[in-house]
Amino acid sequence: MKATPTWSDVKSKLADFDRAAVLALLQDLYASSKENQAFLHARFGLCADILKPYKTTISRWLWPDTARGQETSISKAKKAIADYKKAVGRPDELAELMTFYCEQAAGFCHDVGFSDESFFVSLMGMFRQTLKLTISLAPEQRDSLLERLDEVSLVSRNFGYGLGEEMDDLLDEHLAEE
Repeated sequence: MKATPTWSDVKSKLADFDRAAVLALLQDLYASSKENQAFLHARFGLCADILKPYKTTISRWLWPDTARGQETSISKAKKAIADYKKAVGRPDELAELMTFYCEQAAGFCHDVGFSDESFFVSLMGMFRQTLKLTISLAPEQRDSLLERLDEVSLVSRNFGYGLGEEMDDLLDEHLAEE
């Protein structure tokens, strides 16, 4: 046995499985975590709102219930986006999820007066990535997202660090290129 098995090792073991064994394995994986369920639901298009579980995770980690002692987690919120990308990864839905991330992060900071430099750096990085992806979408997909990103930049002007102004500059720069 290897100390650290790889996908190749797993794949070679799966080659010995028949259809029933593969289905049983998938059923066990499905039952083992909400993340696996969300992944399979998204991959197979089984729910009306494919983004809901990912948005719920983003919201939980970027806009926690501080009265209950919940903490923020940039990495867990970003993981929800990465998980969706692996499951389906449609650019329009990915841009929606990323825009939602920006809205949640900015909204939380505005709502509770949260001022954390690493949180702001993450927000700015996600804003930049979201804008780049959004600009590549068809006009009917991108216009409402750009309006929402503009709202994020407006809210972010109150945070200091020049965050809102930097977002405005990026928006102006990308819109000028269009």
